[in-house]
Amino acid sequence: MTEQKVNNTALGDLTVLDLAGPMGLYCTKQLADLGADVIKIEPPGGDPTRAIGPFYHDEPDPEKSLYWFHFNTNKRSITLDIESPDGKDILKKLIKTADIMVETFQPGYLDAIGLGYSVLKEINPGLILTSITPFGQTGPYKDFKASDLIGLAMGGLIFICGWPDEPPTTSGGSQAYNVASIHACAGTLTALYHRDMTGEGQQIDVSMQQCVAFSLQWVTQMYDLQNRIMARSGRWGVPLQECKDGWAVVIPMVDWADFIGWLESGGGAGDLTTDERYKDIDYQMKPEVRQHITEVTDAFTKSQPKKLVCEEGQKRHVIAIPCNNAREVVENPQLVSRGFFVDVEHPELGDTLKYPGAPYRFAETPWRIRCRAPLIGEHNLEIYGEELGLTLEQMALLKGQGVI
Repeated sequence: MTEQKVNNTALGDLTVLDLAGPMGLYCTKQLADLGADVIKIEPPGGDPTRAIGPFYHDEPDPEKSLYWFHFNTNKRSITLDIESPDGKDILKKLIKTADIMVETFQPGYLDAIGLGYSVLKEINPGLILTSITPFGQTGPYKDFKASDLIGLAMGGLIFICGWPDEPPTTSGGSQAYNVASIHACAGTLTALYHRDMTGEGQQIDVSMQQCVAFSLQWVTQMYDLQNRIMARSGRWGVPLQECKDGWAVVIPMVDWADFIGWLESGGGAGDLTTDERYKDIDYQMKPEVRQHITEVTDAFTKSQPKKLVCEEGQKRHVIAIPCNNAREVVENPQLVSRGFFVDVEHPELGDTLKYPGAPYRFAETPWRIRCRAPLIGEHNLEIYGEELGLTLEQMALLKGQGVI
């Protein structure tokens, strides 16, 4: 191996074959950023996810997708048509020495092309095959296709998001894909531990719908225990207060007296000090009471910068936290002090880009971005020639036939 094999990382001794689409890219990114040698297997011409924007300097180009940049740090790229006979043979050679393979094909696809788990485990009994699909490998929905939006909807998350008198709404980003990838990564590492103990590999069946449903916490339990379908609570489910330059999270119920004292100090308490309905406040208050408190607080906060709102609220022991936008997150002193954001060089662009860094820290085996996402087939020569022993003539022939 090349310097991709990093000895002082948590997973530096592992090789991962990445055949994942958007549903699994964050899974393999996590493995790569923890030190694993992740080989991204793209179809000849490049992976379809390279067409997902936004793009560097708004220039649509398969080598300038910021989506691709983010999800493929520390990976190596080869191009390979896994449906062709020669492509299958090459993939089988890679599988012989791989530890993990992550894929997001429809159930039955790998079996149909002769690369199902029953075949792969004969080649490498210790291989861990992580299969991430919309609804799992079994059940009446197993053949259904689904996007991130469908995963959020079918998993039940969208229904509880939004305003009670308006249609359900969704969140930004690929949240269903990311949740599926996070659980897939956790399951993969658990299977890896099992393999280390027994020598046995296994297939992991990850359902995006199940992963989203798992994240609902008490919502499904309320239905189970009380036959109650949780409704959307809108803004009053999350105590957001409008400020002059944005929003802040202000929670009045922790210490009602301090909260009222704060509003009174600025002449903004309104009828909250005179109306008996607002004398004893708790988390079980009626929706109309909660709404009125929010409206009174809005009138008090929306003429003030959110930084001042939060500083003054905290002085009075009121939970008041800014709702940060992207610029404020990047410039946040806590994240900056911990070195969360890291600069990554892109020599082909003549630029250095800032990336989100480690979500956690290891004292002995550090997480780090060692290199930017690969170009299309950037490591063909390295992997096919130096590691699999193919000659230049063989590679040229395979390229001419559209195999690589």
